[in-house]
Amino acid sequence: MKNKIIAFLILMLVIINIFCFSVSAAEGINWYVKRSGNKQPVISEEQKIIEKYNGYYIDKKVSDDSTKKIIYLTFDAGYENGNVERILNVLKEKNVTAAFFLLDHIILKNTELVCRMANEGHLVCNHTKNHKDLTTLTRNEIVKNLTDLEKIYEQKTGKCMEKYFRFPEGRYNEECLALMNELGYKTIFWSFGYADWDDTKQPPCDKAMEKILSNTHNGEVILLHPTSKTNADILPALIDEWRKMGYTFGSLHELVG
Repeated sequence: MKNKIIAFLILMLVIINIFCFSVSAAEGINWYVKRSGNKQPVISEEQKIIEKYNGYYIDKKVSDDSTKKIIYLTFDAGYENGNVERILNVLKEKNVTAAFFLLDHIILKNTELVCRMANEGHLVCNHTKNHKDLTTLTRNEIVKNLTDLEKIYEQKTGKCMEKYFRFPEGRYNEECLALMNELGYKTIFWSFGYADWDDTKQPPCDKAMEKILSNTHNGEVILLHPTSKTNADILPALIDEWRKMGYTFGSLHELVG
């Protein structure tokens, strides 16, 4: 009898372990888009899985030949170093709205700045609480990571966080995509990004401008980091050049609509 009880307990532990096993049993995928100059880039067959779970990387309602030309400006921010405020100043001056995907640090330490984002018409969105690779976490850990950030934002600002999500470092798998969809999130990837995130290795302004403009395409979801001094320096001229090229700036609500 004793052996049967022990065997039963072991079986239950195995079942519990399987139930609580990470949603990341499948290997993680790193988001990557091969650039195509001023033409819309085409993603790989592997990456197209995002479309099954309300994932977006470009506005497919427009094409290279559309008369309507639109860009979606998005920023990933974990902290403030003076440049996030500069970015907001430029956006206000140029009458442009964007989406900001935030971590908990900037919400906790720079609450007034985050409130300003929402008050000036920007979308404040979920980039997880602490930028962990979700493909290494359990389902419960992922849910807690996202909902904890929502609660922090609501407690500090009195506002509800928008239901848009971006994976840290763009690392995901199908199970994580499915969970985001289940939680009511639209997952936002990007069709252009560049190496702007390292504060100690900022690209020269002229090189950054050339790279961004030579890869601007219709329906683009551009990922920038607002902690970048280069981005803060070039953003006024960049917005002016985009407008000269005929582009307007869209909201994520329009992207997913």
